[in-house]
Amino acid sequence: MNLSLILLAVFDGVSYAALVFMVAVGLTLIFGVLRILNVAHGSLYAIGAYLTASIGGAVVAAGYSPILAFPLMLIAAALVGVLLGAPIERLLLRRIYAKSEVLQLLVTFAVFMILEDVQRLVWGNQPYFESSALQLLGNIQVFGVYYTSYQLVLLPVVALLTLIGLRLFLRRTLTGKLITAVTEDREAARSIGIDADRVYLMTFVLGAALAGLGGALASPTTSVLPGIGAEMIVLSFAVVATAGLGRIEGAAVAALLIGLGRSAATYAMPELQVLVPYLIMLAVLLVRPEGLFGTPAARKI
Repeated sequence: MNLSLILLAVFDGVSYAALVFMVAVGLTLIFGVLRILNVAHGSLYAIGAYLTASIGGAVVAAGYSPILAFPLMLIAAALVGVLLGAPIERLLLRRIYAKSEVLQLLVTFAVFMILEDVQRLVWGNQPYFESSALQLLGNIQVFGVYYTSYQLVLLPVVALLTLIGLRLFLRRTLTGKLITAVTEDREAARSIGIDADRVYLMTFVLGAALAGLGGALASPTTSVLPGIGAEMIVLSFAVVATAGLGRIEGAAVAALLIGLGRSAATYAMPELQVLVPYLIMLAVLLVRPEGLFGTPAARKI
């Protein structure tokens, strides 16, 4: 493999890892606080992508500046968090926190299936594609290799800022400290007057918004069509399991590891592209069943 192909593999891996991290970090944040593995997270990602592609396409078709595609991504993420995340937590999940893990998985899987059908009812089966944001930033040259600035610069920067922002939010703000307190010991947090239900709602809305933002960021780089949510949630589970459940920094490392591994397989052994992320997860779990950054005794965010 020559230098150009190696660079392309690295660039593909980093950009893909950034997108997977945006979804996986929301998933691991929700698990860290609510102790629920939210299967419907993939559908929130997909709806974020659909909203961005459809609204962005309508805005550009109406003659407005393509630069509006960037604030539209944030708007789409907020809509996913508030209009979908909040009702799901308040009306469904709040009723099953004390139930068995099997029931929790079944309920979130049911929500996933419902949202998959909603996508088909609203947007149909035809793919959506709106690449104004990607085209607007143009290309960048690195050692003779041309790559889109959107994927090589913007996506990793957004992922890094998300990681830093979450850490600062959890450690430096009152709301973040309340979330951390509930994560450490929800019963003790309740006993000192913390409104755990409100913390659960805020956390789920934030996690859902991160999934929607991941979909919004992915929409200029790929066709948005039915099934993208299922693919992303399975890959996100692999990232979360590899990192250790509830580990934010671990999710970043695991996403990078899996993104680079998947990209290397694409160029070297395409037939193993789909398998490599799960082979990495399997190898890690065989050695460390709690994940790279997990601990058998406690789970923290």
